[in-house]
Amino acid sequence: MPAQNAREIFRNGLLGDNPVYRQVLGICSALAVTNLLANTLLMGFGVIFTTTLSNWTVSLLRNYTPRRVRMIAQVLIIASYVMMVDIMIRAWAPDIHRFIGPYVGLIITNCIIMGRAEAFAGKNPPWPSLLDGLACGLGYTLVLIAIAVVREPLGFGTLLGYTLPARDLWWHSWTIMVMPPGAFFMLAIVTWFARSQLDQKQEKTT
Repeated sequence: MPAQNAREIFRNGLLGDNPVYRQVLGICSALAVTNLLANTLLMGFGVIFTTTLSNWTVSLLRNYTPRRVRMIAQVLIIASYVMMVDIMIRAWAPDIHRFIGPYVGLIITNCIIMGRAEAFAGKNPPWPSLLDGLACGLGYTLVLIAIAVVREPLGFGTLLGYTLPARDLWWHSWTIMVMPPGAFFMLAIVTWFARSQLDQKQEKTT
């Protein structure tokens, strides 16, 4: 695959066609786990791992999978990798797993993963498909991190569980930031900012 194509695939997954603020996919987990950065990082790891390897596997099997059962086959492939992620998070971070465990299971039906498997991996060779899955997973994770690094300090006065100095001196926590409305507000701000920046760049190039 030409290097330029590889760069385009990666740039699209991270920025130009980001699954969260461009395609508005994976919103449920984006809203559910971003009140704490540690939860966000583990969920991001799970999505990156699953999206990358499921894309690669679907691409490897694309010529051997009958069209009439392709969706079932894709779900089974994704479910296998999600089970691996669930086992790893349960072993590495059991306390966090108690909170995000149900959302890890929902990765199986995450529209980002199903969408990339159907739209890209089922039509392209393994290496570009792996890159596409990695880029989309990273794009998803970066948006979640951008939301979490605002919600956790404002809502709890901490970052990665460590108390920020301002919390003990003068800061008063914003309760709304640890609630679903805070997640909606932050997602809207991130989406507005990212889209406006991309639109400005596109206007300059045209």
